[in-house]
Amino acid sequence: MKKGRKAESALPLSRPPLERMLRIHQAIQAGNHPNATSLALQLEVSTKSIHRDLEFMRDRLQLPLEYDAKHNGYFYTQEVSAFPTLHITEGELFALLVAEKALQQYRGTNFEKPLLSAFKKMADSLPDTISLNLADWEKTISFRTSAEPIVNLEIFDALAKAAVRRQRLTLSYRKPGRRDAEMRVVDPYHLANVNGELFLFAYDHLRKDIRTFVPARILAAAPTGQTFERPEKFSLEKQLRDSFGVHSGHKDYEVVIRFNQTVADFIREKKWHASQELRELKDGGVELRLKLSGLMEIKRWLLSWGGDARVIQPPELVEFVQLAARNILSAYHS
Repeated sequence: MKKGRKAESALPLSRPPLERMLRIHQAIQAGNHPNATSLALQLEVSTKSIHRDLEFMRDRLQLPLEYDAKHNGYFYTQEVSAFPTLHITEGELFALLVAEKALQQYRGTNFEKPLLSAFKKMADSLPDTISLNLADWEKTISFRTSAEPIVNLEIFDALAKAAVRRQRLTLSYRKPGRRDAEMRVVDPYHLANVNGELFLFAYDHLRKDIRTFVPARILAAAPTGQTFERPEKFSLEKQLRDSFGVHSGHKDYEVVIRFNQTVADFIREKKWHASQELRELKDGGVELRLKLSGLMEIKRWLLSWGGDARVIQPPELVEFVQLAARNILSAYHS
């Protein structure tokens, strides 16, 4: 008896449960009405293991499995086209769980339950040889953000579904700095998280162009009953290629900024833009060069560096920083 147990305990290393269930599935598909005893002999495991596999196949994999007393074996009550298996490596599982961790900022959204359910199904379907202790991973990997976007979950859900189903929407949208909202008819092309902020990229029928909307400023979203075709040429990557964030302009700017030694390492440690070029300075600082189509977002970013950053060009950006500095001084001297 001990010898049998020892042989069975080593078996998952060569034939994981998922592979074993696939063999059981193939035997049932053949129409031979196999039973636990014949399957246990064939697969060299105990009948108890076979019963566990059969229960998993029926209850968790939702296979139409039943026992036929007349034939003393198992069969499918309806056609099964393919075995619902999942092949995944430990590295792939690790990547998936890291991605799941990155989505923690969306806890409480309508995507939470489906996401957790999907990850649990994948984990439950893994062979024993690559099963991992997910509780340990909870203690070793996490993602945090200091400022989470505040979004009406019902509106966010409506935008996401409309983008997938290509449904035209009427939005009640409030621009920043304004109290009153205005109505916009849009074709929602894409929802994106850019630098921790949510944005809707949509064709605005009033402006006759693609516009960027902040979901937090959308007070209501209602389907018009019409659908749209997303242009094949639309690409978010192209849309944002020359922007510093999400707002693209229509000019070409050669931006040059010099950072002193105090903050130079922070600049070196990140890829701020696809076009960036870094040049080391003799005083330990670094010079950052960018090619942008607009200056709106880099203006805000520049102010966050205070006196540790100095704009060299373009002149418009230099003037902006000078004016902002005067306004800051004025605010503190009034």
